[in-house]
Amino acid sequence: MENSHGFLKQVLDSITEHIVVIDETGDIRFVNNSWSAFGKSNACVVGDAWQGVNYLEACDKGLAVGDEFARAAGAGIRSVIHKRENRFYFEYPCHSPTEKRWFMMRVTPFSNAGTHYFVISHQNITERKLAEEEIENLAKTDGLTNIPNRRTFDEQLREEWRRCHRLARPICLALVDLDHFKQLNDDYGHQCGDDCLIRVGKLLKGFVNRPADICARYGGEEFVLVWGDTSLQQAKQLSQSLLKQIAGLGIANKNSPVEPYLTASIGLAEMIPGEETNEGALIGLADRMLYLAKNKGRNRVESPASL
Repeated sequence: MENSHGFLKQVLDSITEHIVVIDETGDIRFVNNSWSAFGKSNACVVGDAWQGVNYLEACDKGLAVGDEFARAAGAGIRSVIHKRENRFYFEYPCHSPTEKRWFMMRVTPFSNAGTHYFVISHQNITERKLAEEEIENLAKTDGLTNIPNRRTFDEQLREEWRRCHRLARPICLALVDLDHFKQLNDDYGHQCGDDCLIRVGKLLKGFVNRPADICARYGGEEFVLVWGDTSLQQAKQLSQSLLKQIAGLGIANKNSPVEPYLTASIGLAEMIPGEETNEGALIGLADRMLYLAKNKGRNRVESPASL
């Protein structure tokens, strides 16, 4: 029984991986039940008539409509067929309208009666990918405020700087410092201070409404906002609104020499990225403006245009 065709087919059909066998031309010679079931549940028009369908042609059709994953899959399969590689594996997303999904494709050759065949298996690795995503997100997020951390900010600013450089558009950066935050901690305790930072972090999320906008915890009681393709005048309006909303939180800071509630100071800078400048220069300019805001009494926005 162990050597019978039916027994071996049952074994393959019991495997949860989606398995397809192709020949050297790319024609499908065998699929297991998992392959057929996945095709049916994902509106594949082939149904059960897989034999004779050309797998490589399907990859090429995907490439023709801009599917880069189809390009990588087709190239990998051909590399094994033409013996440039002994094996090939490739991880790719295959999201449905209702859920995220990832698969790992493996291509392995074998020969039978002088004919070369290739086993292509697709293993669902969604659980691992979601866990990796969660770990990656945790590494990118400030644990207290649940907004991006300094490391993530540096990466995102670099990308936004490059984008604005390509478009020759201005980029604005606002450094936000909570006024006399140490006094608040001393008077009300560190738990109150942490709650304050959390509330401010939540407030900043309302000021990043476009995909390229950035907010992050810069360190301690300092936060940062970046608005690409935004004029200094527009950024000043946003910054003034942020100051009002921070004051509007009504967080007590009774011994602050500015106001008996939490306020903030903002240093704002604008640059059009060029060959002679970089994002560090933008941060440096915003930092100088923040220093000026503090020297002028705090609870204000300062920018080069306001000098």
